[in-house]
Amino acid sequence: MMKTVCCVNDMPGVGKIALSAMIPILSAKGISVTCLPTALVSNTLDFGKFDILDTSAYMDRTVDIWHQLGFRFDCIATGFMVDPKQVQTVEKLICYQGEQKPLVVVDPIMGDEGKLYNGMTQSNVEILKKLSGYADVLIPNFTEAAFLTDQPNLSQSLTADQARELLDRCRGLGAKSVVITSCCVDGQSCVIGYDHTCDSYFQIPFAWIDVRFPGTGDIFSAVMIADLMGGQNLQTAVEHAMQVVSTIILDNMDKQDRFFGVDIERFISEGKL
Repeated sequence: MMKTVCCVNDMPGVGKIALSAMIPILSAKGISVTCLPTALVSNTLDFGKFDILDTSAYMDRTVDIWHQLGFRFDCIATGFMVDPKQVQTVEKLICYQGEQKPLVVVDPIMGDEGKLYNGMTQSNVEILKKLSGYADVLIPNFTEAAFLTDQPNLSQSLTADQARELLDRCRGLGAKSVVITSCCVDGQSCVIGYDHTCDSYFQIPFAWIDVRFPGTGDIFSAVMIADLMGGQNLQTAVEHAMQVVSTIILDNMDKQDRFFGVDIERFISEGKL
């Protein structure tokens, strides 16, 4: 039977981010995707000007209707959240799954490069702390992990002991497994993680690419989720997601309009995901 995932994330009008990036990747992997938009966003926030339509009331009504209709999901994956009420709705969505305990993946989207994104505030940090407690897998970048653990000024250059401490502090929020991207441990760029299924820590080095595209985190999440749902272990799924993101970024290096995100359609059509 086809696996099902409910993606709780924003839907952009312009830009290959969030649901616009995750839906085609997960679908191409043979996973049935249901969407619960947390907001309609005019365009990626990188443009500086944007409009956000909060869909909290719609989300809450939709989750109740889905419950009445008996809809169930193998995975619930959350991303951009705009209102504390949305966490309550996600709590209800998870509860409504009953004994079928779906895989819950939380991407606490709120910042990068040491600061919160345009329009994000401390209230966003607090609601994502709460949501992190439901995660089977929590996947912040380094900046988000620092904010989640009340260390917004944490130096990005970590020792191995500090890296493990950061993972453990994220686990202290209630998350079972944790993956933190964009880290630097003992001078090496890497992704660090903890897999609760085997009680093990891991560190995966990568070559830093000095360019930023919005939506690469969503691509990483989608590839990782697809692999986890396909039976891969966490470290293998993370390694594959890193490889895909790196390949796509390198292929888009010459793109002029980076605020639109990367072009993923060709990779899907060529079976490179």
